[in-house]
Amino acid sequence: MATGGPRKKQRRGDGDSRGPLSGVPDALPAFLRWCADGGLELSPKICVSREGTVADYGLVASEDLEAGEVLFTVPRTLLLSQHTSPIASLLEKEQSSLESQSGWVPLLLSLLHESTDSSSFWRPYFSLWPSFTGLDHPMFWSSEERVRLLRGTGIPEAVDKDLASIQVEYASIILPFMKAHPETFNPQVHTLELYKRLVAFVMAYSFQEPLDEEEEDEKEPNPPVMVPLADLLNHVANHNANLEYSPEFLQMVTTQPVRKGQEVFNTYGQMANWQLFHMYGFAEPYPGNTNDTADIQMLTLFRAALQATRTEAERQLVSEQWDFLCQLEMVGEEGAFVIGWESVFTEEELFTALKVLSMSAEEFKEFKDQQVEVGREGTDPPLLSVAVIPNLKASWKKLLCGATRLTLKSYDTDLKEEEDLLKDLQAYSQLSRREQFALQVRYGQKKVLHQLLELAR
Repeated sequence: MATGGPRKKQRRGDGDSRGPLSGVPDALPAFLRWCADGGLELSPKICVSREGTVADYGLVASEDLEAGEVLFTVPRTLLLSQHTSPIASLLEKEQSSLESQSGWVPLLLSLLHESTDSSSFWRPYFSLWPSFTGLDHPMFWSSEERVRLLRGTGIPEAVDKDLASIQVEYASIILPFMKAHPETFNPQVHTLELYKRLVAFVMAYSFQEPLDEEEEDEKEPNPPVMVPLADLLNHVANHNANLEYSPEFLQMVTTQPVRKGQEVFNTYGQMANWQLFHMYGFAEPYPGNTNDTADIQMLTLFRAALQATRTEAERQLVSEQWDFLCQLEMVGEEGAFVIGWESVFTEEELFTALKVLSMSAEEFKEFKDQQVEVGREGTDPPLLSVAVIPNLKASWKKLLCGATRLTLKSYDTDLKEEEDLLKDLQAYSQLSRREQFALQVRYGQKKVLHQLLELAR
């Protein structure tokens, strides 16, 4: 998928009200009995509930909790993965034919098999999401609705890549595998539509166990895995619990005190609202997501540099500078500069691009001839951050402002329109959930971009 694989401690959550998942009657009590029978230990200080939570199922403190308290312990025998599935030996035998860019195929095949098997060990788990029809990722919207509500956010483009990857993966890997094993799979049951919904399920609910620090540079990331109960926790940036791993079990542990009646929140990591909406189907209301970011496409910076030229010679120079940056792999046609509230997450790339695209012809020739180490000048820390933007050279700030303004023009609405709508609580409440989340994504990005404009003036 375009996401490049699930992130650590992933699952869906919400920062606002959402529609129910419409599980089968008594699905939650049956699921909790299954958990207990499987050895899951649940603290008496918390309860799993659909009341008092921001969305769907969640965990609520029934007593005051201190930091460091274990909320529940999940034995690894309850996890659903390519290694615990009943078809694990088949998947291992055929692993060479199941390789994909996403790395999710073995788990997805396991989910295809288990979610349609009435005798599956994980049947009580799947009963919480009947047919997975409650998932409302942008990938399930019409193309027109995605563009209308999310133009400029980067989500329509990411979804288009996902859908193309899903279709290719299903046709080239999944379907041949199923036809080769008709005793296990039936393409009439295990359809492309079900596969797409399971991709969204893995996006929103799977976890990825982190590698040890010494293994990070040597091994491929661990494959995704489904962790019952842990995936019922909702997410906010200011979370109060975290999942910890050991060889025998996984534990959800509080990271700060939680008062009685408050919800316990997990985290997916530092994720911007557009990522949350793309992968999980929700966004945190402004200003809750302190991890929010906005992207300036690298080609937009190039366009801004070209627009600032007055002669053909200047345009030719900018084109040569851009080509040189591409050769250095500092920029690319599909790349973006990522700006947060306090950090520039692509600081070396943006620093180098601003530097090179602002050079005179003589400076550029000298820069190339000397083959200066790109993006680094001595030992100055750090290269670029939001805090130092006001201190940049005037030519750099002018270029950055030009690219920021072009980026703001890519949205269909301006910041004031959306501020007025957010202040009008009655009008906001009449929006659909999709419209509300899309508004929060757009607004957060524009606020980051407007802050950048103020700093670069």
